[in-house]
Amino acid sequence: MPILPNWLRKRVSFSPEVHNLKAILRAHNLHTVCESARCPNISECFQKKTATFLILGNICTRNCRFCSVEKGKPMPADPNESERIAEVAKSLKLRLPVVTSVTRDDLADGGASQFAKAMFALKSKKLATEVLVPDFKGDKKAIAEVVESEPTVFAHNLETVARLYPEVRPLADFARSLKVLKLAKRINSRMLVKSSLIIGLGETEAEILSTMEAIAETGCDVITIGQYLKPARNCLPVSKYWHREFFEELEEKARQIGFKKAFCGPYVRSSYLAETLVEL
Repeated sequence: MPILPNWLRKRVSFSPEVHNLKAILRAHNLHTVCESARCPNISECFQKKTATFLILGNICTRNCRFCSVEKGKPMPADPNESERIAEVAKSLKLRLPVVTSVTRDDLADGGASQFAKAMFALKSKKLATEVLVPDFKGDKKAIAEVVESEPTVFAHNLETVARLYPEVRPLADFARSLKVLKLAKRINSRMLVKSSLIIGLGETEAEILSTMEAIAETGCDVITIGQYLKPARNCLPVSKYWHREFFEELEEKARQIGFKKAFCGPYVRSSYLAETLVEL
């Protein structure tokens, strides 16, 4: 594995604001992907009182090898989870609460109804919303249920290039994920649709660019691209650290392809600075 360059090192600090937000989340029995996926931006975001809520528990039914979220047998869905999320989001004055989930292949609808409940609860507090959804095994009815709950932003991540799916996301499917984005945009063309890539897993520059073009062809409005950083011992090693200038080139390329907005940088993650999208 290549050595982490000095310019990519990021200090994680836990200020009183960070500890206070953690205490609020624990008091309401809520999870965040920020914690479960060991996001390197956690101290920065928590200090700003922003977080990405993780619904349907914190145990995933899939085994993506870039992700540190716990895998195994999940707990039953919590029927009151959405109300607690809305309460906390309102109290923190979040501009754009983001709701994501572990993948729940054990549920008939993949958890789509829980996403919809969360959207209705947040909108009852007059909040703009973003969802970051799994692929629901390509179930059109499940995808439609989430879209029809009218989130401000609908996100589904490709994560990596098609060639690496068998190694990186063995239970996912590249073409299926493209179809999720395309269907969401077709159901509601006014809704912002977003996707994300992490690079440094062994992809080539040509594969990155062709994947960006494939995502754009679905009608996706926003793309984020960040550097893969191995979050846990059992995750895949980093194949390459792409330089900062390359991320700047990708951001410009994204605009040329036709994305309305692009966030590209070593520490960019899917929901990083998500609140800026409400300005589009």
